Amino acid sequence: MRPIVPLLFGSIATAQDIAIDLKWHAPRKSWINDLSQVMNGTGTHGFIFNSSQNPAGTPYGAYNWCNMPHVRAQEYPRASESFELVYVEVIHRHHKRTPYASNTFLKESYGWECDNQGLFYYGEPLDPSGNRSASTYWSLYTSDVNPFQQAGFKGSCQFPQITRQGLDDSWQHGKDLYGVYHDLLEFLPNNMSDKVTYRVTNNQITSQVAAMLIDGMYAPKEYTPLRIQPTNVDSLEPQYSCPKASSLYSSYGVGSSAANWTAHLAATEPLFNSLDAISAIASDFKDWHKSFDHYYDNLSARQCHAKPLPCNTNDTTACVSQEQADSVYRLGQYEYSFIYRDSPQSLQAAVGSYGVWLAELAQNIRDAISEKSSIIYRHNVAHDGSISRLLSILQIEQMVWVGMGSEVVFEIYASKGDEKKYIRILWGGQVLKSSNPSLGEVDMLDLDVFLGYVDGLVGNKAEKVVALCNS
Repeated sequence: MRPIVPLLFGSIATAQDIAIDLKWHAPRKSWINDLSQVMNGTGTHGFIFNSSQNPAGTPYGAYNWCNMPHVRAQEYPRASESFELVYVEVIHRHHKRTPYASNTFLKESYGWECDNQGLFYYGEPLDPSGNRSASTYWSLYTSDVNPFQQAGFKGSCQFPQITRQGLDDSWQHGKDLYGVYHDLLEFLPNNMSDKVTYRVTNNQITSQVAAMLIDGMYAPKEYTPLRIQPTNVDSLEPQYSCPKASSLYSSYGVGSSAANWTAHLAATEPLFNSLDAISAIASDFKDWHKSFDHYYDNLSARQCHAKPLPCNTNDTTACVSQEQADSVYRLGQYEYSFIYRDSPQSLQAAVGSYGVWLAELAQNIRDAISEKSSIIYRHNVAHDGSISRLLSILQIEQMVWVGMGSEVVFEIYASKGDEKKYIRILWGGQVLKSSNPSLGEVDMLDLDVFLGYVDGLVGNKAEKVVALCNS
């Protein structure tokens, strides 16, 4: 029997009890969550890992790890004219970057240069009568005198940082969003105003993306604030502590001894061994062998930037093959699907670790439609762990490892015929499909149902998240 969730905090005048299913429902079966197909398959089933641009003839909407599809005018599914758009909130993963330092080999067979961009870090008084700051940026270099040299790639890059190509993708993402919500729908204001806000995480790569995206949208001449929550309590990344969620993930996912997790690691031991022999990663480097995350990030970052797959620094004939890289990519997809959707524990774990952001989203929507807030467009730049947890809570029909620039858009509409409000959720520019029967295809879903679903899981002001995290 489905739990009945009372709509206590709705913005609709005639609030009433609504039957909403809060249970976990399994995702659709595909090659991604079929270990046999992942292990015995070849290639990447049309998934793209080697360019931000899709090959000629590839339809927009295809999975592209380097630059995921997002809302743009050419494919935008316009709503019926009987609905009026009243609020939009966007959350997307940052664009492509160098790998994290922890995901690089101790010795890399070539360098990585980033001297065609600047990472700007400086403070400046906002008081117009204050002194001005020079426009400075970091320029990475190494010293021959310093005996402590960095491991991994040599060159002028930070690990991580958004690359020049990733900055260009970010700018285009902003231009495309503006092309829909301003040019096509005439919803956004002509100029930056208090109706539009941008939010980032404490990781500087999201600020690098946000600055480019904002210029693609508005090219503002004035300073633009980026909203950010304090370190260690940020709900967007997320960074707040939730011991129960961490315990749940570790009980069945990365690092666990659960048979459903260790099965694919045991079956892929020969692949690990061959990759370790090339990379010189020791077999007792546990973090590299609890999942395929490290190898996935290392190899995909290279290929997204048209760099060759790595070779052993002592034997340049021993290199990672495309077949091996494709196997890593397939296994990475399998792992993400298992962690965030296939395990029945994934919903509760995601609610604990990302429920605060959902509670904030629900409040933002309520404030907008009740006109307590003048903000009509909010934009969040986040990470794969952010979007994955969000899709887990929404119980997306088919889970993937969310690639660079992955985007979820929440659109709130008012019916022109009555006072009712509706929600449409777009994933990769198209209507999101959920396995949960209360959500289904989220296309003009009664907003009360969506808010009831969120409230039922996370509670008013995330009170259920607090209870869950401390349980």
